[in-house]
Amino acid sequence: MKTAVNYSRIIAGTMTWGDWGKQFDTSEMARMMNFCLEVGISTFDHADIYGGYTTEADFGKAFSGSGISRPDIQLISKCGIQYPCENRKLQVKHYEYNSEYIIRSAEASLTNLRTDYLDLLLLHRPSPMMHPKEVARAFDALKAGGKVREFGVSNFTPSQIRLIESETDLCANQFECSLTAYEALFDGVLDDCIIGKRLAMAWSPLGSYFREDNDQNSRIRKCLADLGKKYEVGESQLLLAWLLQHPAKIYPVIGTTTRKRIEESLKALELNLKLEDWFAMLVASQGHKVP
Repeated sequence: MKTAVNYSRIIAGTMTWGDWGKQFDTSEMARMMNFCLEVGISTFDHADIYGGYTTEADFGKAFSGSGISRPDIQLISKCGIQYPCENRKLQVKHYEYNSEYIIRSAEASLTNLRTDYLDLLLLHRPSPMMHPKEVARAFDALKAGGKVREFGVSNFTPSQIRLIESETDLCANQFECSLTAYEALFDGVLDDCIIGKRLAMAWSPLGSYFREDNDQNSRIRKCLADLGKKYEVGESQLLLAWLLQHPAKIYPVIGTTTRKRIEESLKALELNLKLEDWFAMLVASQGHKVP
């Protein structure tokens, strides 16, 4: 794997910690950070836009009083989305990837998170207007200044990754992947992670399973009921174990802020699904046998 940073295999997603979700105050956020560390989650995933450009600063304030040593955690952030909100008066949502903007966004994340460096900076979503030389210029400057250790992308296709890698290396891709949204298994995204030795991170790793009542989830539910008895585990553990077992070595980014569910998520690391059971879950999701 290209990455030299030791990210925790389960990553804590912070999108709902602030104004876009639980609205943790400073002490609650610090307690959540410490709890994550206690159970073995040391990597925290951010994006500049979370909470309408407020969550990073809320996290940074909590981090500064948490008693946590910076080398004990890994901080990931993303940039590039220009998001209309109270803190950014824009006419339309769009993407911006000129070198000056990338550098300015990364430096703002450093200030907000109250840290001297990011372990990983991701381009949040691909833009039809991005140019690899502009991206490379920003990455080189941030690397040379010790402000970002590693670089990657989020929600990029393999061809878009090749475009950026024509000028600079990418060590990671973060994309949607779950048993209910399994396209990355077949559209080349996970193949690219293996071939390119990229860190593969999956956002929304539980998919729509707990959010929607439909035929797909009904089929999955029946399958998980049988497997839950066989392995003596819960549904979320089976869903995460299915991802964890993929040869790309997927790192799920979990969004839950419930301590019990966080602990249950980590138990998925101990679960080894038999190959036929892995495929039984895929077949249940797809609604048909494999070709």
